This record gives sequence, C-alpha cells and structure tokens, in this order.
Amino acid sequence: MARSSEGSLKKEDVRIERLFHALGDPTRRAILDRLAAGPASVSRLAEPLGITLTAVMQHLQILEEIELVKTEKVGRVRSCRIEAAGFRLLEQWVREHRLSWENKLERLGDLLAEEDEQGAQGSGR
Repeated sequence: MARSSEGSLKKEDVRIERLFHALGDPTRRAILDRLAAGPASVSRLAEPLGITLTAVMQHLQILEEIELVKTEKVGRVRSCRIEAAGFRLLEQWVREHRLSWENKLERLGDLLAEEDEQGAQGSGR
C-alpha cells in the first residue's frame, strides 16, 4: 500500500482497501452475483440469502459506499442495481498489478526450469 509523506494511506488506497474488504464477504458477493442478472428489490435479494431485510440493507450500504451498487426508492420499494464505478476501480488496480505479477511468475518459471535442467544433468539423465 502506498503511503503519503505523513504516513497515512492515500485516498485511492483507502478506496481499494474498502473495495477488497467488501468483496471479501460472501453475502455481499452473493448480492453482486444476483444483481449481475439485473436489478432487484431488497426483499428479492434477501429471500435466497436467508437474512433479514435490515442485514441486506447493511450489506447494500457498504456496496453502495464503494460504488458497486446503486439503490433507489420508488414508492415503497427499494430497487438495487450494479454500479460500474467500483468495478472500474477494481479493474484498474488489477491491470496495474497484473504486469508485475506476470513478470515475477515468468522469472520463477525460468528459475524452476533451470533447476530442473541442472537436476537432470546431475543425475546423469
């Protein structure tokens, strides 16, 4: 995690940390999976989860704060849908880190292949 000169987390790092924390919860992932099929009411989201409407609202509040979900109340029904902003942030983070990970894994693969070759030569194969 990058830190500013004062030692505190940068604003974007805090957002990423909150995003991963939110995605770490299986109930919130289940809500996102359901919403990927299309908008749904809070009561529809609660049915298969076996939790109270209050608990679903708490999960939705976290998802809404990190811009993964958008909710709006129309009359007596609160409707929820996927919000792209949080996913764009996640995608950007993965894209920025993927090249580094790929390079490290490639170097590891080369090192392991080199060790295999040395082992084969040492055993007289």
